[in-house]
Amino acid sequence: MTRIAILSVPVSDQQRAMEFYTRILGFTVVRDNPMGPDQRWVQLCPSGGGTSITLVTWFTSMPPGSLSGTVLETDDIKTDHHRLCEHGLAISALEDAPWGLYATFNDPDGNGWVLQQTSAKQE
Repeated sequence: MTRIAILSVPVSDQQRAMEFYTRILGFTVVRDNPMGPDQRWVQLCPSGGGTSITLVTWFTSMPPGSLSGTVLETDDIKTDHHRLCEHGLAISALEDAPWGLYATFNDPDGNGWVLQQTSAKQE
């Protein structure tokens, strides 16, 4: 095993969630394809690449809003935090931690995210 390729994010409305992740967070659409009757495969990726997410509605064990603690890394948290606030996202104030700065927010379904900027290692 070499990496986590895709993370499933449970949502109630794929279109609404896709608009949030692309318009507010700046993710890009990797795939948006039909998947069987009445289902879609919606896969998105942060602008910097890496692990992508898929917006899922079909896992009964993952109700919308049940994901928590997923971390998005940024190189400029102050700029990103300001931009997200300007887009109307309810995001916490920046907090300082031993590993760097972070803020938390929820997507429209209540899935919890952490935006963080890791500090350079202290020697």
